Amino acid sequence: MITPKHIKAARVLLDWKQSDLAAAAGISETALANIERGATDPRVSTMNSIQQALEAVGIEFFNGGEPGVRLRKIKG
Repeated sequence: MITPKHIKAARVLLDWKQSDLAAAAGISETALANIERGATDPRVSTMNSIQQALEAVGIEFFNGGEPGVRLRKIKG
């Protein structure tokens, strides 16, 4: 499962504001801010929605010894 650090790192890679990701994931901006700060224990379904929104625009989550985030290369 992704972590708050994954979420923030992915959002920064995309140059997205919290409002951008919140809209893409179908959650409130306040909820996303709380998740990124670690101030809440979000539901698995909420984390899945965030992960799916990020993966849909090219983010890949991986574990090469430590959890990481990267932007998928676009062919073309």
